[in-house]
Amino acid sequence: MVAKNGKLVWRMPQYESFVIGGFTFVIILVSGISWYGYTHLTTLSRQVAELDTKFDTRLASTTTLLQGNIAEATTSLGDALQQEKKNIQEQLGGVKSQVGSITGTITDLQKLSKIDPELLTKYSKVFFLSDTYAPARLVDIPPAYVYRETRSLQIIPEVLPYLQRMLDQAKADGIELYVDSAYRSFASQKSLKGQYTVTYGAGTANQFSAEQGYSEHQLGTTVDLITTGTGGELAGFDTKPAYAWVTANAHRYGFVLSYPKNNGYYIFEPWHWRFVGVKLATDLHVSNAYFHTFDQRIIDTYLISLFD
Repeated sequence: MVAKNGKLVWRMPQYESFVIGGFTFVIILVSGISWYGYTHLTTLSRQVAELDTKFDTRLASTTTLLQGNIAEATTSLGDALQQEKKNIQEQLGGVKSQVGSITGTITDLQKLSKIDPELLTKYSKVFFLSDTYAPARLVDIPPAYVYRETRSLQIIPEVLPYLQRMLDQAKADGIELYVDSAYRSFASQKSLKGQYTVTYGAGTANQFSAEQGYSEHQLGTTVDLITTGTGGELAGFDTKPAYAWVTANAHRYGFVLSYPKNNGYYIFEPWHWRFVGVKLATDLHVSNAYFHTFDQRIIDTYLISLFD
């Protein structure tokens, strides 16, 4: 403390003034640093927020893009899988079709192997049947269908059901229709032709009776039909209702008339009917075609359906 103008005045020591000044500086410095820190922190926070926003935006955009790419890839992959599946199915279908075709061909060949090709071959002065030829099997025609019940007539077993159905239907329609002759062997035909030659002369016999080996009866698929009212003779059959009925209906049972009028082989034989299968007989009937002038190559295509 010092006297100044007669008064006592407190005087701070020099070191105390220095301390106060230093303290003030520190406060100012700290305040400045705090302000700077706060300002910098605010700026950093804003930048971080902006980065977060940009990141979120980019992330959302990238996610959307990736999702779109994934969806597109999934769709493409699905389409590719579907197309591949379709291709496989088509290939399998083709294989199945080929297998089915091969199987069908094998089945047809097996079926054809069991059918005698001679059964649809033309004879009657055109082709010759060997003297050793005979059907693999023959069965007796039941007496109820035979005109002379004491006679034993035979036919191949595959044709018998068709013959029976035809005669049964004729009877149901009020028509008397019977079988007078059926299978004849090479020897039987030779003997019959010899009898006709002796009775009628060679020239006349040749007009209505085939030489042995040329007769359709040797096939076991051919019958001579007869009805009542002719005195037990085949002649006159065409004047009876039975002939009209057979002409209109025989094709339904697989039979065709072998020697119609003006046939070029033998005289008109309205009683002589040969089994050629329902399909061929029907086609011939509908087109008004004649078996013996039909192309043999076309006839052969019906062999597989002969007994269908």
